Amino acid sequence: MLKGKTVVVTGGSRGIGAGICQTLAQKGATVALTYRSREGEAQRVLQSLQGEGHQLFSLDLCNEASIKEAFSKIFEAFPQIDGLVNNAGLTKDQILLRMKTEDFDEVIQANLRGCFLCTKMILKPMLKKRSGSIVNITSVIGHMGNPGQANYAASKAGIEAFSKSVAKEVGSRGIRINCVAPGFIETEMTEGLSEDQRKKLLMNLPLERLGTPQDVAGAVAFLLSDESSYITGQTLHVNGGLYM
Repeated sequence: MLKGKTVVVTGGSRGIGAGICQTLAQKGATVALTYRSREGEAQRVLQSLQGEGHQLFSLDLCNEASIKEAFSKIFEAFPQIDGLVNNAGLTKDQILLRMKTEDFDEVIQANLRGCFLCTKMILKPMLKKRSGSIVNITSVIGHMGNPGQANYAASKAGIEAFSKSVAKEVGSRGIRINCVAPGFIETEMTEGLSEDQRKKLLMNLPLERLGTPQDVAGAVAFLLSDESSYITGQTLHVNGGLYM
């Protein structure tokens, strides 16, 4: 499905990002995996990947110089980049009246501005070879909203509007840009849910279970592959029916 393709995945050290890296490798891709601070976890993910040639790179979404340095090393290591998955991001949850301005700014900077910077870096080589697929990981929260996550919801909704605009700019050069919007996925972020919170959440899920990183990864792999060659500017929802 992805044999012979090289894909950059930001934030691949855990959770959804780790699942994406593992699934892409299983489907034949060579993965350039980035991490910010969890080098040990990132190394374990790297070692778990099927196949050979995968590499690890340090990248801080809040630091433009770090992004430029990471992509410079990636371009040096790999002669051709076929795909990018903008997965890395962060949360700083708080109800709006208590939310600090710096916490709002940091989430927008990492999630939305970081996506902009990584996309801009990868577009240059993709435009030269007139092909490529970019998948941006957004969230069901960007569509539904969620108390205490005004900054996160705004950043994820912004990524989807950004993706549509850029998809229109580069479509004529054979480059596709799509989004995958996960719902509630079994990761560290959902481990903190109480039993009562989990029961209430499952009541609103027609499929009656939380998703897995592999559920999200399958959708990402499809959008990176040639099987989705006539799809661009779209958001694929992976949420068990929570939002429909």
